[in-house]
This record gives sequence, C-alpha cells and structure tokens, in this order.
Amino acid sequence: MKTVQFITHYTEKYSYLDSARMALKGGCRWIQLRMKDAGKEEIVSVAMELRNLCNDCGAIFIIDDHVELVREIGADGVHLGKNDMSVAEARRILGDEYIIGGTANTYEDVKKHWLDGVNYIGCGPFRYTTTKQKLSPILGLEGYKEIIRQMRAENINLPIVAIGGITFADIPSVMQTGVTGIALSGTVLRADNPVEEMRRILTAINQTDNHRTNK
Repeated sequence: MKTVQFITHYTEKYSYLDSARMALKGGCRWIQLRMKDAGKEEIVSVAMELRNLCNDCGAIFIIDDHVELVREIGADGVHLGKNDMSVAEARRILGDEYIIGGTANTYEDVKKHWLDGVNYIGCGPFRYTTTKQKLSPILGLEGYKEIIRQMRAENINLPIVAIGGITFADIPSVMQTGVTGIALSGTVLRADNPVEEMRRILTAINQTDNHRTNK
C-alpha cells in the first residue's frame, strides 16, 4: 500500500485545522502539522485538537520541526527539515518508539538520514511550490529516479515520499520513479471540493499500486 501524506496549510479560505479535517474526511490517514510562522502556544492549541481528530480516524499524526512537543501533544512523531534539529539528535531524545522523518534533496541527504536512524524521507521538491519558502533545487522525475537507483545500489531500504508542487495529473509519472508515496497540500486545498480531491488522489495512488502488483 502506498502512502499519501497531507501537510497542513493556511489559506484565506481554510485554517490549518480545516485543511487537516478535509484531508481526513477524504480518507487521508497521515497528517503532518506544519505551522511555520506560528508561536508555540498556537501550535500546541491546534495540535491538541488535531491529535483528537487523527485518533478518531485512526490516522498517523506527525508534527513538523518541534521535537520538544512530540510527547507533550501525543504525536506519533516528528518531521525534520534540512535546517532543523538533526535526525540523530531527535532519535536520541525520542528513542525508537516515535516516527522520525527527514527532508532530503540529494542522495547524500538520504544516506545521512538513513545512517542517523530516520523512518522515512520527504524528498523534493518535485517542482516549484508556493507553500514552502527557501526551496532546494528542483528534482523532477529524473531526480527521483537517480536517488532511487543509488539507494538500491547501496541496499538502502527507506520509504521515499515525493513532495513539492505535485498535482493529480503528476501521480502516475511520479509513482513510476519508484518512490513510496507522495505528500500534498496546495493541490488539495485549491480544488473546488478538497474532500473529493483527496478521495480522487487516494484512488489514483491505489490504482498505481494495483498496477504494479498485477504486473
């Protein structure tokens, strides 16, 4: 089964909680709470409510950046960007019972995270995206293929989740690169009906999974 991760985003139309609620209603079972410009008090307030929503749906709940909040809010784990705490330090603090994800843009990033004990990689950006500042170099399809090739050559077996400006139309070609899943935000929230768009995305991912299985 392939992974679809939803990353919360704030728009003129939707709050962070609104975005997560719609993703969950659409069937997504992996939510990452990302509130880059918010203060700790606001993050904790939203996180506590989102923790309950994820519990009700049986969804995995990951918080972005804030290792120190994982236990406090009862998250399942943390996702660390390239400028955040190191995976090795987070693993030392949290132990083995929590999920730790790391952002990667190159094979070297992937290998370092793997050595440090990461559980999965958020790899990107696939293309330019307006939901993230200070973008790393764009990977595109060939970038993913090359990273997967190098991982296989060195027997590095880690879930690789493609991220960064991915739309519904990109799903078949992105999944064919060998990645394990995709992470989305803007393409869901820009849809006329975000709940239905999430359902459509999950169906498309499952179809690529079934196609591989039936080959």
